[in-house]
Amino acid sequence: MLGILLIYFIGKRFYDLSIEYNKSKWLFAILSVVVYYASGIVFGVVVALLDLYIFNWGIDYENNMGFNLLGIPVGLLSVWGFYVLLENKWKKSVSLVKDEISDIGKSSQED
Repeated sequence: MLGILLIYFIGKRFYDLSIEYNKSKWLFAILSVVVYYASGIVFGVVVALLDLYIFNWGIDYENNMGFNLLGIPVGLLSVWGFYVLLENKWKKSVSLVKDEISDIGKSSQED
């Protein structure tokens, strides 16, 4: 149930952000959920490789509840980073719409 709530709120926030900057709404909502799960998978693979080849922590891979609980903050941090990245990128590329109707008949030197 927690996973479904996380998916909804993550997707909703990116959906609202894309509406604010006139971008593809569903693309970024779905992409945010993909980033959340992909970061959890990458985290699990990195921890498993570190356990097997470097540190020998002796992690019990049969009980994956710990991985799931550790994956939540890792996924949320990666989604937050992706959100900040997109927001900063889109803020820089916002174009201001100039009211050209009131400028009809004026020369370009009168601005």
